[in-house]
Amino acid sequence: MEAILTDCIRNSLQQLMYRNAIFMCERLCAEFPSEKNMQLLASCYLQNNQAHCAYHILKGTHMPQCRYLFALSCFQMDLMNEAEAALSPNESSEVPNGAAGHYLLGLVYRYTDRRQSAINHFNQALSLDPLLWAAYEELCILGAAEEATSVFDEGASLCIQKQYMHHGLASQSLHAPSEEHDVASTRNLSSEDVSPRKLKHIHGNNLRDINGTTSNQSMNGAPTSLPFYNTPSPMAAQSQFSGVAPPPVCRNAQQNGPSMRTYGADNSPRVTVNSAVAGPRRKFVDEGKLRKVSERLFSDSGQRRSMRLAGESVSTNSNASVVSGNGISHSSKYLGASKSSSLASRSLTIRKGQSWASETADEGIHHDAYDDSRLNITSSSLSPGVDNRSLEPEGATRSSSAAVLSSSRVIDGASDILSLLRLLGESFRLSCLCRCQDALDIYTKLPQKHYNTGWVLSQVGKAYFEMVDYLEADRAFSLARTASPYSLEGMDIYSTVLYHLKEDMKLSYLAQELISTDRLAPQSWCAMGNCYSLQKDHESALKNFQRAVQLNSRFAYAHTLCGHEYVALEDFENGIKSYQSALRIDTRHYNAWYGLGMIYLRQEKFEFSEHHFRMAFQINPLSSVIMSYLGTALHALKRNNEALEMMERAVLADKKNPLPLYQKANILVSVGNLDGALAVLEELKEYAPCESSVYALMGSIYKRQNMYDKAMLHFGLALDLKPSATDVAAIKAAIEKLHVPDEIEDSL
Repeated sequence: MEAILTDCIRNSLQQLMYRNAIFMCERLCAEFPSEKNMQLLASCYLQNNQAHCAYHILKGTHMPQCRYLFALSCFQMDLMNEAEAALSPNESSEVPNGAAGHYLLGLVYRYTDRRQSAINHFNQALSLDPLLWAAYEELCILGAAEEATSVFDEGASLCIQKQYMHHGLASQSLHAPSEEHDVASTRNLSSEDVSPRKLKHIHGNNLRDINGTTSNQSMNGAPTSLPFYNTPSPMAAQSQFSGVAPPPVCRNAQQNGPSMRTYGADNSPRVTVNSAVAGPRRKFVDEGKLRKVSERLFSDSGQRRSMRLAGESVSTNSNASVVSGNGISHSSKYLGASKSSSLASRSLTIRKGQSWASETADEGIHHDAYDDSRLNITSSSLSPGVDNRSLEPEGATRSSSAAVLSSSRVIDGASDILSLLRLLGESFRLSCLCRCQDALDIYTKLPQKHYNTGWVLSQVGKAYFEMVDYLEADRAFSLARTASPYSLEGMDIYSTVLYHLKEDMKLSYLAQELISTDRLAPQSWCAMGNCYSLQKDHESALKNFQRAVQLNSRFAYAHTLCGHEYVALEDFENGIKSYQSALRIDTRHYNAWYGLGMIYLRQEKFEFSEHHFRMAFQINPLSSVIMSYLGTALHALKRNNEALEMMERAVLADKKNPLPLYQKANILVSVGNLDGALAVLEELKEYAPCESSVYALMGSIYKRQNMYDKAMLHFGLALDLKPSATDVAAIKAAIEKLHVPDEIEDSL
């Protein structure tokens, strides 16, 4: 009964029928109460986005896999202390679940502001599993990643080969119909996974029980009765000669004429173990998530845009981050929404407020659980009465040659995967360090089939966005939408690109598409908020950004966008809180540092402003906009030489950005270098011919030089360019006092 119920539960999970799995698993636990069965029930609840149920079921359990799942439940519920306690090693146990456990513990440390401990555990996870991309991604976000060439090196290749070949599963490739069907992954096995020693024991029993014995050891250690009959495999006998552990007997075998076949999730005949195509390794982490991603812009009112004059901004990408903001607690309904579980691997996937198709994002944690049947290969087509002993010598030879062949395939496969990860890893690392042009150069070296995927094109779009090349960013994101119309990776950044381009129709269409794709994803509501913000409806925009925060309180960019809207509404107190919430999630989210600097600059708290602009500058030293405002803060502090030096660097960083030239002219005017200021403004007119503030400043300079005709001409040109109401009033006041000496004007 226990075996039948267990098999039914796992089949239900494979078919994504979670309610049925939960119901049957409750019957299983009632009939056969054990920690192992409680673990299976908790897994069902986790897949059904009910982390709170798994939390109560697993509380107080001691098995390593139970500790891991309990910590995962706590993580989704923002119970960081309990998650840490469950994962932390002690005298009697290590971090459960190997690389995945270290990765999850690293996330806990990261989101509780223990950066160095987080880095140590992410590095430990990578050392245990070089293919755990999400750990390297987190290191990149923290700015602590080593070069990809030193991470995905020969040592990583040897580690992969050892993991795939250590238990002798290479012999299973004898049944593979193509080179794509490699040996199954044996890394990070859960407590219910079968070791090679157990497999050998199982087949030894099967050889002894050939004549009619139908009982077999199930994959979870419980006895089971196979449907129809057991057909012994000649591989069991071959193992005596080859020295390689045989594959397990097919547990879910069904009669099909003279032979037996296993069937995959798509009901198509399968005669192999997990193929490299279906899943080259056991994945415990959402490799898109936790991705990310990228979420740094400046508002049109000062943060997403480089003020009205600059008309441009910079941004950095950042992955979805953790730590709830504004003290809001959310139900697991929002913190974990289910993605589709892989039918081939029966993976347990937890979505953290991200789209089911978002490969990044945010903080999803995957755990492949209980995938016992995928370890099985085809049973022999021999009938139970056939004597296998005559086949032993031939079988041993075939097993040995197959092991050699599979060994070479594993080596080649590991080399190919690591060479690809070196390119992707280094480009992503450079992008996180705001070295966007270098990142783009490496992305172009990718094979075309990988370059034209949604994730890579989104990263390319983010890099162009960082470089303030909105047209190229729009093009890259459009291609990403075409390649993966279901994915929301980077769509929050894409919506801001359209915001800056003032493409209101495209932005509105994108927002509607994203909402219809996944209304529980924060990216969808960020796009909707940008749509309202472009229409100057800041209150509606704020509500949409707050909705994004509710859906995923660890989404740093949503907090930053809330701060932008608060500033637009001149609610500086709440704006500061929003920016601080973003920084609690991601201390390298330089847009939040920039936003705080802008608030303090407007409040004339120049020392605070300079500090926050300098923090942003340390994270992104190539941003012309940040340099410009840092120079402005230094000028306000009467440190004019430093300010002029910073403005020169800003001009060199982006010659198309008019802001540093304008600020440089202002500084020169303040120090009395009027001719130098006029020369800078004449140059600036070439880049911003329709900017009224340029002509207004030139008019003021000509007035100070007693060149009233030229002053009047430039004031008139400034008015013709339709400046804002505030600027109109200032220009008209200057015209009225045109013939009043500056000394008298200052005293008035």
